[in-house]
Amino acid sequence: MSIRSTLMVVATLAIATFASQPIFAADAPAKSAAHTPPWVQLITIDGSINPATASYIGDSLASANAEGASALVIELDTPGGLLNSAEKIVKAILAAPLPVIVYVAPSGASAASAGTFITEAANVAAMAPGTTIGAAHPVEEGGEDIKGAMGQKLENFTATFARTIAQQRGRNEDWVEQAVRHSVAIGEREALAKNVIDIVAPDLRSLLTQASGRKVQVEGHSVTLALADATVRRVRMTPGQQLLNVLADPNIVYLLLMAGLIGLYFEFAHPGVIFPGVAGAICLLLALASFQVLPVNLTGLLLIFLGVGMLISEAFVTSYGILGLGGVTAFVIGSLFLIDTSKTDLAVDHNIIYGAAAALTLIILGIGYIVARERRNRATTGAEGIVGEVGEVREAIAPGTPGKVFVHGEIWRAISADALSPGARARVKSINGLELQVQKVA
Repeated sequence: MSIRSTLMVVATLAIATFASQPIFAADAPAKSAAHTPPWVQLITIDGSINPATASYIGDSLASANAEGASALVIELDTPGGLLNSAEKIVKAILAAPLPVIVYVAPSGASAASAGTFITEAANVAAMAPGTTIGAAHPVEEGGEDIKGAMGQKLENFTATFARTIAQQRGRNEDWVEQAVRHSVAIGEREALAKNVIDIVAPDLRSLLTQASGRKVQVEGHSVTLALADATVRRVRMTPGQQLLNVLADPNIVYLLLMAGLIGLYFEFAHPGVIFPGVAGAICLLLALASFQVLPVNLTGLLLIFLGVGMLISEAFVTSYGILGLGGVTAFVIGSLFLIDTSKTDLAVDHNIIYGAAAALTLIILGIGYIVARERRNRATTGAEGIVGEVGEVREAIAPGTPGKVFVHGEIWRAISADALSPGARARVKSINGLELQVQKVA
């Protein structure tokens, strides 16, 4: 081989070696990423489906994706909630940038109503032993079926919404429609047999193990889950979301409303106490803030205020019980209609309503009785409190010559038509500025 040929071979090998260096450097991070241990983000929904829940799930999806989680696991136990919040959650799960697993747990938990839609929207739907799913039929105030064309429209919309979710995830569309139209509910074994869910798992570790190897669709791409050895990172609600979640409970809202009304009434009945007025105003404002979250029936709210007004009037107006009876009736009816249950499965517990009606009636009438009694009593302070009091003459009093009288804990200048010597007892007839008109006590 000539020297020229040898140099060409050496140059070729050098160029090939140099060109290959960036390829190895680029492969290194991929190899390192491949060995990053998998982990899942876990959040817990234990309560109603509301705007706080929707915000919690939306934020968790974003943070789990940004931090590189292999999946988001939602541990669910809900009696239902707001349909519009459920729609937002379903939309977020279906468009999620990472796999979402909904796990109805622990034993005894349920995914009722709105919870059914959320469970069916997940890439992997799972339930723990002893849990239920279903009963997603829309109802009106009081829990009855919505009658007429409006009820039919709402039922058809909800049924179609449920079927679309099930179709998207390849699950039992017919059963989901029955859950909406006929409030069907089933346990975990029947749900698994009917292809309503994918997995029955006694705990989270078993769920992750069973989910491993499954192929799911994420943003139109097939993803194979590898979660058997995944670590779990729990993320909780922010303080703001926790407060909003509490205010979305109709029972809490109702009690806040009652506390606010009682506090303000007590402050107006006893001006200057301050604390009941401050506490009542805060409670009432929190209740009004929650009305932005819950679907409140305006008629029900007005009936509550009317009932309270009539109860207050009963304490000051002689109506022979008519105002009181009307007030209690309006209050109870308004409480039953306060939450528009055609838009949510949540309502104020009837036992709380009846208890609050009895307590509010007793408190308002009791305070009114005390106020009325105090107004009938003779004044004991000021000028009115001195008139009629009996005091002791400290300095002699004669007609036309004033003296001094000790009365009501004070020494007053006094005049009298009677001659009164020191030590005598004198009754106050009237007061003129800082001078008393007294008379001898026989």
